[in-house]
Amino acid sequence: MKKKFSKKWKSSKQPRKQRKYRANAPLHVRRKIMSAHLSKDLGKKYKKRSFPVRKGDKVKVLRGKHKGTIGKIEEIDRKRYKVFVQGAEKKKKEGQKIRHPLSPSNLLILSLDTSDKKRVKALERK
Repeated sequence: MKKKFSKKWKSSKQPRKQRKYRANAPLHVRRKIMSAHLSKDLGKKYKKRSFPVRKGDKVKVLRGKHKGTIGKIEEIDRKRYKVFVQGAEKKKKEGQKIRHPLSPSNLLILSLDTSDKKRVKALERK
């Protein structure tokens, strides 16, 4: 299989092609892929179901060991498609706390960081 990323690719039923698309996607495309659902009130306000996550957004964890945890996004790793949330931490055997990587699909955005004017315009765009 070719490793080159295709701009013309739309969709496929085949999981191998979906995995290939995600694995070879450039960073600017990965930003769009790393989206999380908006809460009901945000969804009604902006008339959108999901939106790309950003550092500073307040989120709630919906799945996994940290289910129910509410915190701000500290860091986003686009290369591994992971998000690090404040409060979702693992404890090592020695007692040291380390951040637990979460998938953005398992998060619910409660409040958005609207300090960037471009992001506000993207939210209000149809």
